[in-house]
Amino acid sequence: MQEPDTRQHVEDEAAELAVAPKPMRRGIFLLPNLLTTAALFAGFYAIVQAMNGRYELAAVAILVAMILDGLDGRVARLTNTQSAFGAEYDSLSDMVSFGVSPALVMYSFALKDMGKLGWIAAFVYCAAAALRLARFNTMLAVQDKRWFMGLPSPAAAALVAGFVWLMVDNQITGIEARWLAWGITLFAGLSMITNLAFYSGKDFNLKRSVPFVVIVLMALGFSLISLDPPIVLFLLFLAYGLSGYALWLKRRFNRKNAATTNAK
Repeated sequence: MQEPDTRQHVEDEAAELAVAPKPMRRGIFLLPNLLTTAALFAGFYAIVQAMNGRYELAAVAILVAMILDGLDGRVARLTNTQSAFGAEYDSLSDMVSFGVSPALVMYSFALKDMGKLGWIAAFVYCAAAALRLARFNTMLAVQDKRWFMGLPSPAAAALVAGFVWLMVDNQITGIEARWLAWGITLFAGLSMITNLAFYSGKDFNLKRSVPFVVIVLMALGFSLISLDPPIVLFLLFLAYGLSGYALWLKRRFNRKNAATTNAK
């Protein structure tokens, strides 16, 4: 007596499966994700070179990853190829290139002989980079595009990599510079999770005309960097890392002056 009902149930299920929509296979945009993959490769390459003791190549690879990371977002916006996949992929790439890679490079170069103090500083940097990226992703819709809250992870990575490059270029060993390296690592890591404002440069319009003197200053800037790239780039990264603190002090000073003026 149950056989007709069973057969009918099976037929109904087969009919539902036949008419059920098949999941769509969505493609991904090639150009921005290709740049993101290149940045990820540069970060991984830096780790491999640090393991082999070639710290100069490791540092330069992190700087290359920083440049590629800046390009992929701009290319996506210019070509109108933004996607949720690209945003997630970029975050994962950033964690490797600007979180794990700089921490391991600095640890291998100078911190490994410091025992617990060394690996704790490297971990603080790595964890801060993860927290920084998570906060950036969750506040993307409400944050002022002109400013970053906390030091951006690419800038923090550039500061760490620039320090390693500077030490190697001046033939200073990691053991000799370990305490300075420890301080730079903690400074870069903790700066990423502060509430300080750092200029993002996202309001800079490439299509807008600029005075002729700007082009002259850019040419002078490239010439200055070519004189001694390690020291000039490190000083630029350090200046940007300190800019958030300088801006905070300036705003605090202005508020104090305004309160004093109002009291009078």
